[in-house]
Amino acid sequence: MKVGITGGNGFIGRYVCEELATRGHTPLVLDHRTRPEPDLPWEVMRGDIRDATVMTELAAHSDAIIHLAAVLGTQETITNPRPAAETNLMGGLNFLEAVAQYDLPGVYICVGNHWMDNSYSISKTAVERFVRMFNAHRGTRVNNVRVVNAYGPRQQAAPPFAPGKVRKITPAVVCRALSGMPVELYGGGTQVSDMVWVGDVAKALVSALETAAGGVVLDHCVEVGPATSATIREVAELVIELCATRGYPRVPIADLPMRPGETPDTAVTADTETLRSVGMDPASLVSLEEGMAKTIDWFIETRGVHWDVPAAQGAAAAEPA
Repeated sequence: MKVGITGGNGFIGRYVCEELATRGHTPLVLDHRTRPEPDLPWEVMRGDIRDATVMTELAAHSDAIIHLAAVLGTQETITNPRPAAETNLMGGLNFLEAVAQYDLPGVYICVGNHWMDNSYSISKTAVERFVRMFNAHRGTRVNNVRVVNAYGPRQQAAPPFAPGKVRKITPAVVCRALSGMPVELYGGGTQVSDMVWVGDVAKALVSALETAAGGVVLDHCVEVGPATSATIREVAELVIELCATRGYPRVPIADLPMRPGETPDTAVTADTETLRSVGMDPASLVSLEEGMAKTIDWFIETRGVHWDVPAAQGAAAAEPA
């Protein structure tokens, strides 16, 4: 199949394109931005998912669509919710109208923290419900895939390490640990917010698409996450330990107040048994220890290119002993 991927130049999108290609499909990326790498082996369309005509054109040139593009951010979208609302809601509806018009199978990526009251979770979860409505009343073939915190190589860090606009757990913790800086945890890190290897997310998304293309429209969300949960503090402690085994100084943990838009004492987890409905064995998922070790090694290798130690911290602070 020729598969359109909205947001295909993003973190998860790149892995989805690679997974599609591995399975013999042809990726067709729709994104409003391009990456500096000019030699991507797949076609890229420039366009905005808020433009219904652009989404219709993508559908006209595709056999299926995976809809990933969105405005991200938990606390970042609270003070100005309009971009998330406009992009995520209208982009989601444009995706659904496009696959309905051309009778294409599709997949929509949902959020693990779907009950939280922040602009990102609210807008993403509203489209999850629209998917169910379209499937029931418009005859669409779209499967929902609900993902917890994806992590892995190539995930962009936020300042002061890199220019990313959204603070993500893994780059924030890894960059601080490698820079000799205290690891900052909101709410003390006592909350459970499960982490999943990005390659497993890509496998689940493509498997859900192939399931839809085979005529199976699921009445539940496919949930992608680890079989065993861990608190954010436990994840941070693992990262600090893995960095220490690589010769980096062991850094302390600094507790911060809970971020706006997050619900204290709740658990963002996944029902991994739902993966079986798309032919995936939960036992096959990459473990947190293995995945985080690979991620740390990648950040070590790409220091000065993908990210860097803040100048004020001093270069020597990030050198292994």
